Amino acid sequence: MHQFNAACNFVADRAFELRTANKIELQKVVYYPIREQFNLSAQMAVRAISKTCEAYKRDKSIKPTFDPDGSVVYDQRLMSWKGLDLVSLLTLEGRIKVPVVICEYHEPRLNRIRGQADLIFERGEFYLCVVVEVPESPKIEPIGVIGVDLGIKNIAVDSTGEEFSGDGIENVRSKIDNLKADLQSCGTDSAKRHLKKLSGREARFRRDVNHCISKKMVAKAKDTSSVIALEDLQGIREGMTVSKAQRRKQHSWGFYQLRQFVEYKAAIAGVPVVYIDPAYTSQECSVCHHISRSNRPTRDQFACVCCGFSGPADTVAARNIAARVGCQPAHRGPIFCGAASPQYWRASCPPIHWRVVDL
Repeated sequence: MHQFNAACNFVADRAFELRTANKIELQKVVYYPIREQFNLSAQMAVRAISKTCEAYKRDKSIKPTFDPDGSVVYDQRLMSWKGLDLVSLLTLEGRIKVPVVICEYHEPRLNRIRGQADLIFERGEFYLCVVVEVPESPKIEPIGVIGVDLGIKNIAVDSTGEEFSGDGIENVRSKIDNLKADLQSCGTDSAKRHLKKLSGREARFRRDVNHCISKKMVAKAKDTSSVIALEDLQGIREGMTVSKAQRRKQHSWGFYQLRQFVEYKAAIAGVPVVYIDPAYTSQECSVCHHISRSNRPTRDQFACVCCGFSGPADTVAARNIAARVGCQPAHRGPIFCGAASPQYWRASCPPIHWRVVDL
């Protein structure tokens, strides 16, 4: 592992010097030096070059660096399975057979192993992260839409009114942050050991919550034969300005991770997922479609100043997201208040049961 990552750093130096992330061009320059200096096999040298190029492609203005305990990439030439409890791995001294411990949940999936695997070292244990193919279910014939509004106070609210509150989540995160701050200010050996135990706890907590939320969303969509409509939040943080005290709360939750979890769970279940422009969904009335900031007297409450309709703000936004699925290709911009606005909206965006959507 140390030799492999040292080779990656060597390749990164040459890639940054030559300003190229082309694997073929770099291999011509570094292949033989890697073999000689780091005693790597031919295929392991190729994997080191590939790993470095993938990292350098992300941002060519920065030279990537690799930790000595960074992951080692194994493909089918470097690794072979000898049953469900034994794997053969290539090392500097040749191949070794290593016993593998697999939990009952993952054991039935190992007959579908495909592609490469990553060997990682974490907290004194080696883990082999393998890729498996999971067959996708046939796509359902949707008869409805479940819109999902994402936020901070409520992580997610769907158009049926179900809320996934963020209050308890924020309490846990604040508790972890305060404990970390106290331990860092203490600085004793015991505090440092405690900090090491806390490492990654918030990330694991976030991942677990996003898994639970996405699982419930997909299950509900499948049971009701519905499409899941999510907001396209790409780049939304670039235009967001908040106070320094609110930055951690506004920017640290993994909405993109939640989106990824929904995507792959929906693909397995055969549930279609679509994305819509979130502009003005929180200011628009789901009944008369009047758009105004005055429709939100408070963060939690929606009250239309035009028709008088009121309700939970996040649920109204989720219903607007669901309603836009059928009309998104025809009309993307907002319809502002005016005499002809509701009629124009209904003409250009038919009700949900009239929609014709290419999913």
